[in-house]
Amino acid sequence: MLSTDEIIQTMSSQGLRITDQRKTLAKLFAETDGYLTPKDVYEFMCKKYSGLSFDTVYRNLRVMEELGVIEQIVFEDGLKFRGSCNQDHHHHHMICLQCEKTYPIQFCPMTFADAPDQFQIVKHKFEVFGYCKNCREDRAGMNLTPATVEGEK
Repeated sequence: MLSTDEIIQTMSSQGLRITDQRKTLAKLFAETDGYLTPKDVYEFMCKKYSGLSFDTVYRNLRVMEELGVIEQIVFEDGLKFRGSCNQDHHHHHMICLQCEKTYPIQFCPMTFADAPDQFQIVKHKFEVFGYCKNCREDRAGMNLTPATVEGEK
């Protein structure tokens, strides 16, 4: 994960004013291993900054994601964010649907894509969702199959 200082440096180098709120956001994402919903971030920020609007928090999340200091993932239960990896190469992730532990995929599947000549790719995302070993064992112990869980919704 990027450190607080690395997040702040990236924001500053792109011309963003580094406010106390942005420092707090940088620290939150640098020190949180898992994923946070926009609501999680808003509730955390409101504890320190009264009168803060959800729109302000969400706008900062968008800016931070565009700068690459946080990553945005769409889970089945909605949008979540986490601090970006500090790896210096392009990669993707496998993410456990239960504990949200994230494993890097060390290659990019886009090299296998057959994009037509009339299409210029400018950005892409690739995530694989499943269950890590520990969560698979937990699910097996509870006799939860994907069909059983689907029927409970």
